[in-house]
Amino acid sequence: MKLSYQVFDLPLRHTFTIAHQSRDIQDTLIVTLEDAGFFGLGESTTNPFYGVTIDTMTEALEAFRPVLEGAKTVNPESLWAMGKDYFKGNPFAQCALDMAAWDLFTKKQGQKLFHYLQLNPENIPTTNFTIGIASIEKMVQKMKEVDWPIYKIKLGTHDDLAIVKELRKHTDAVFRIDANCAWTAEEAIRNSEELVKLGVEFMEQPLGKDDLEGMREVYLHSKLPVMADESCIVEEDVRKCHGLFHAINVKLVKAGGITPGLRMIQEAKRLGMKTMVGCMTESSVGISAIAHIAPLLDYVDMDGAMLLAKDPADGVKISPEKVTFPERNGIGAVLV
Repeated sequence: MKLSYQVFDLPLRHTFTIAHQSRDIQDTLIVTLEDAGFFGLGESTTNPFYGVTIDTMTEALEAFRPVLEGAKTVNPESLWAMGKDYFKGNPFAQCALDMAAWDLFTKKQGQKLFHYLQLNPENIPTTNFTIGIASIEKMVQKMKEVDWPIYKIKLGTHDDLAIVKELRKHTDAVFRIDANCAWTAEEAIRNSEELVKLGVEFMEQPLGKDDLEGMREVYLHSKLPVMADESCIVEEDVRKCHGLFHAINVKLVKAGGITPGLRMIQEAKRLGMKTMVGCMTESSVGISAIAHIAPLLDYVDMDGAMLLAKDPADGVKISPEKVTFPERNGIGAVLV
């Protein structure tokens, strides 16, 4: 197999702000694996919150290159296991490689990824559309620009309830809120009492990831279901979240790719928890990969490419009614 990669700056339609960062451009690494006349694409964005840069990802990939290019053709699960120690400190880089491996592997099989996984694309939940933190007026404007049945609203300000109350005046859509670790247990419980009246479906990561005692109180007393994000990064975290959260949000880049992501989803289901896969403002490469495993999920957050002013790739097309897959095999994404 031959490894190569390209760096892209993804311009956003609007400044994207959450509780701990803002950005106008998202840089991303797109990996290509080639073998026997086929190629596979994978992607991972950078993330300052997790200390992930283009340099750290390329360094990890270069360290693994001799193993990868010296290996015989292997399936994605075996390749992931081979790279586990090399990517121990950089799951983002391993995610990009793992996506590319799945794309390459299923192209060789002459199948779309969802076909290989025996999943039905008719069962994909409607993705939410994310409204980042801004002035209330700007958040209303962003919501009006994209008429959507489900909005994820980023919170973590001094006016969180006022924001949701104002947005509710302008739509009957389902709301999901994501505080990105910004609240205390008392705030989360108190806010849940008002948010449930405002048509909010669930709260995502209201407390800091290590506040387990606080999360137990929220889990027991919140008027809304709570979903783990920052508290559920890798496979071992799923069991830790049981009894503290009702659901988990699996971010493939944090977990290390599709291979561990699938295991996390199955473990959560075994424990009776609901599942979601979220995105990190990827291009259509990363979003297309998510779409193929979305039939497994209760909820999905794959609006990343919809938030871009320019997308360097072509892949799945998302509407409120359905996800349309290209005729191409694998994950179906190509650079344009």
